Amino acid sequence: MFKGKEYIYEVYKEKSFSKAAQNLYISQPALSAAIKKNEKRLGCCIFDRSSNPIQLTEAGSEYIKSIEKVMDIENRFENYLSNLNQLKTGHLSIGASNVFASFILPEIITKYTNKYPSIKVNLVEANSAHLENQLFLGALDFVIDNYPLNEAIYEKHLFCCESLILTVPRKFSSNSFVQKYQLSIDDIRQGIHLNPATESVPLSIFAHDPFIFLRAGNDTRMRVDKIIQENGITPKIILELDQLATAYNVACSGMGITFISDTLAQKANYNSNMLYYKVNSTHTLRNVFFYNKQNKYFTKAMEEFIKISQKTDSIQ
Repeated sequence: MFKGKEYIYEVYKEKSFSKAAQNLYISQPALSAAIKKNEKRLGCCIFDRSSNPIQLTEAGSEYIKSIEKVMDIENRFENYLSNLNQLKTGHLSIGASNVFASFILPEIITKYTNKYPSIKVNLVEANSAHLENQLFLGALDFVIDNYPLNEAIYEKHLFCCESLILTVPRKFSSNSFVQKYQLSIDDIRQGIHLNPATESVPLSIFAHDPFIFLRAGNDTRMRVDKIIQENGITPKIILELDQLATAYNVACSGMGITFISDTLAQKANYNSNMLYYKVNSTHTLRNVFFYNKQNKYFTKAMEEFIKISQKTDSIQ
């Protein structure tokens, strides 16, 4: 409908085919032919060529009003794209479990919004299953998780590596038998537990103590089940929970022993009631990734968020 509108609008502005042709860097015959072709396609004349200077016909006047609206929409969209590419507008939705939402993402989001204050960031806290569903549906741009998602569907960006450790209420008498294996919170923060020379605690010492586990289906639970099996013990599970941070808080009350990530130990408020131990198993090590859905447009806002997250030393 508005093909060749630039030619028609230039003639309208200059009220002259010759001046318009000069401005458009084409010959006057070529310009006249192009406009006549458009008039034939529209089925009406745009210009009254009998007047001097050239005037619009009634249909031409409506055509100019219409293309001015189209040009205004085009200009506004071009400005929007320019702002979007320069991160002057846009939005970003990120999903995370309680630990990452509480202890990891605030620092990254703060740095991001300080640099790009016009980008609206939405943080959704939920369990892994719900977050993956929202990521698949396109409601989320990123999910940060230690649970491996299908790489045929999702692209991943490594954020950090973390390790599971054992945390035991200080009041438990079993601690007295394994004092040489005990680690302080400063040891965990310094990564002493990751040193191959650091000895792992024999889990059998705690075989008769109460344990707090996460529910089945959680990555931590699957790993802990394998660790327990490797060590040949049958733990006394007194409570199963959904969130790692909750399990840790309950353990801090003295109710039982639990496994937590060193990420949580380093970032959560220190509790003097707890002792920490290294556990010998390859299942303690896992990667944390930011996931986004493949084949979904990777915006400039998303690109910059990943860059900032990978420069953020949130674990140490």
